[in-house]
Amino acid sequence: MKLFLSVFVSLFAFTATADTHSDDELAVLESLNAYYDARRNEDWKKVVSMESSAGVLSTNSDGSFHKPLIKQTADDWKNSGTGGALNIYYPEAVQLSQNVVFTRFYYEGMAGFGDVEQPYRTRVTMNWVKENGKWVVRSQHYSPANYGGVHVPQATDFDN
Repeated sequence: MKLFLSVFVSLFAFTATADTHSDDELAVLESLNAYYDARRNEDWKKVVSMESSAGVLSTNSDGSFHKPLIKQTADDWKNSGTGGALNIYYPEAVQLSQNVVFTRFYYEGMAGFGDVEQPYRTRVTMNWVKENGKWVVRSQHYSPANYGGVHVPQATDFDN
């Protein structure tokens, strides 16, 4: 009986701490929500302020590999022409090193381009780095998660 009780207590103690996040992981999860809130609210200056000053490496759900490193401006974001009602689901964060946190989550809802809206669901992975004491996006990868082809064209897809 003592052995059973010891095993039970050990399992419970492990389970209770298995989902604990570090302070940095919690801070990045807050930044992740703030970043996508800013995108949803079209607060492009805030979006840009939450991206690395060195630029961001991005891969879209259109199956492309990394686009060139870019430093988007608020006008670039405004001109991307995307809209809709998209939300983050099941976000997770893992600290890889002192100044790098990896996140993954589903991003889904209705995505719009011009007058066309369609269902959109993608898996997103991001690396957040600490720059000047602030967590910012350094890379992001969007991969199709459902509905067949899910890439919604945006104006910047057709830029040279």
